[in-house]
Formats: sequence, C-alpha cells, structure tokens
Amino acid sequence: MKILAIDTATSASSVALGDGDELVAMSVRVDRRGHGGFLIPAIDFAFDSAGWKPRDIDVVAVDIGPGLFTGIRAGISTAQAIAAAIGAPIVTISSLTALAVRAATGRRRIWPVVDIRRGQYATRPFRPVPGGVAPDGLAEIVTGDGLHNLIESDAEDTLLVGDTAGLPATVMRGLHKTRKGRPRYPSADVLLEIASLRSGSADYVRPEDVRPLYMREPDAQINWSDFREEGVWPGAAG
Repeated sequence: MKILAIDTATSASSVALGDGDELVAMSVRVDRRGHGGFLIPAIDFAFDSAGWKPRDIDVVAVDIGPGLFTGIRAGISTAQAIAAAIGAPIVTISSLTALAVRAATGRRRIWPVVDIRRGQYATRPFRPVPGGVAPDGLAEIVTGDGLHNLIESDAEDTLLVGDTAGLPATVMRGLHKTRKGRPRYPSADVLLEIASLRSGSADYVRPEDVRPLYMREPDAQINWSDFREEGVWPGAAG
C-alpha cells in the first residue's frame, strides 16, 4: 500500500512517501512560517525521488493538530485536494499521537507537548504498550503551571516530549521522576507507520469530512484559498 503523509502542524513541516510502513522518500523543513510554500515543492521532490505518480497513492495521511493554525490548515487543505483528485481515502492523526509513538521509552508514561501559542500547551498522556502506545487520558490545553501540576500529580515515572525547549523553567521544577526526551516535532515518517497500521482496519475518513483539531479558536481568520493555487495539484492528471 502506497501512502503519502503530510505533517505541517508544528514548526517542522515534512512530507513522506511510504510503501506500507517502509519509508521511500521524505522532505523536511523547520520553519514556523511558510508551510504552504513548502508543501507542493516537497511533494514534487518526494514523487520524483520515488519515481511515483500521484495516481499510485492508495492512502493520504495528515496531521490534523493541535499545533499552528496556518500549518494545520495548509496540511489538511493539501491532503484533501490531493486525495479528492486521485480518489484516495485519508487517515487523520493527532500531532500528540505522532509524538508519543516516536518517543523512546519502555516504561515511562509519555506526556507529549505541543506549543499552541498564547502561553498555552496541548498535551495528553500515553502509556507504552506492546507494539506502540495507547492514550491514557484526555487531551487538554494547559498553561506552563498547569502542565507542571498535571505531571506532578502523576504517580508514575514520566517522559516529556515535544515542544519542551520553550517551556517555562518552572515546569520541570521539583519533577524528579520526569525526564525530557525526543522527538521535538511530529513528522511524516511517523504518520506513515500509523497510517499503515490503521489501513488494516480501514480506519479512513473521506476528504470532505476531515476536520482540524485546533483545541482553541484561531487568532485570526485566514483566506485558505491561498493554499489552493491554480495548477499546484499534480495528482489530478498524473
């Protein structure tokens, strides 16, 4: 099964092509702005590197957030347009899930963190299970102090991953059973792995039914038609 994965929910934008969970081609750029300008050249590069055409794709996977509003919408709009053009279903994946899946731990409860601005962070606990991770609570938005309180109340050893570099210093104060780890950002190669697993149970969404996971209202209204420039979708006729 050939999969196109798109992740632009955070400062790290990435595109990957995979055959099942085997990575075939990938492009990455870390830039808090310019997600839309990155995507189409990156997708073209990945297809050229793999020697594939858009019509070869069976499934499109996309990170729906939480994260940066413009990045989330750029990724979703691109995934919807390509999937609709080639008749492929979509697998939607949370950035918190992608971070937790890639976290390297065998026993610690995982707290992925995504900076959603305004001094707020999205997080959700996960626990390691054979073959992966499983959610161990609800996703929520917290301040730095709120994140500290959540982890402090966790009786288990914990691993904090994601946007930890920008956290207030007070978050880690006194948390002797907590360690910081990787990854810092979700990435498209992880989406490939998750999408390959979910495809086995046909856990799909139609392109028109994909919804962003913002977890709060955007700072401004944005003209999303800017991400659908005429002629940028090579899948329509490829």
